[in-house]
Amino acid sequence: MKWAALKLALLISAVFVFQVFYQPLTEIFLLVSADIAGRPWILVTSIFIHGDTMHLLYNMLALATFGSILEKVTGERKFFLVFFLSGIASGMASTLLYSSVLGASGAIFGVIGALALLRPRLIVWALGAPMPMIIAAFAWGVLDILGLFAPSGTANLGHLGGLATGIVFGAIWKKRYP
Repeated sequence: MKWAALKLALLISAVFVFQVFYQPLTEIFLLVSADIAGRPWILVTSIFIHGDTMHLLYNMLALATFGSILEKVTGERKFFLVFFLSGIASGMASTLLYSSVLGASGAIFGVIGALALLRPRLIVWALGAPMPMIIAAFAWGVLDILGLFAPSGTANLGHLGGLATGIVFGAIWKKRYP
């Protein structure tokens, strides 16, 4: 499958449209911390739902951009591996602080973490300026650490869990994808 990151972004967007028209889908797919033991699949399904249109658009722009780059570097299977395992790790980390979470941002942070190690000098537009991928990932990580002390409705710990997972993949694959 070529263009896996873009197809995944389209699938997640389609799920959001369905979510808007069928409200119970949010409750069915939502990662509720107290429900993980009885419904472990919500660690994956929660990646596919979003809180509102802006949440979806930001996540899908990041997924399409960074996911496409990672997919070109590692191939689709490894892209999917990073995306889903980072999303699961993000969900697990989130359960430590939040009663419920949703969205693909933790999985996307995993993609960013892997890219930061595999393509550290790649210039990306982040925080209003062009900068190397490694600096962008570091800056986003610092913002999420600060966000832990200023709760905002963002699952900052989930972002950090996804980022850390992606960094582990990047470190493992660094020699394979110079």
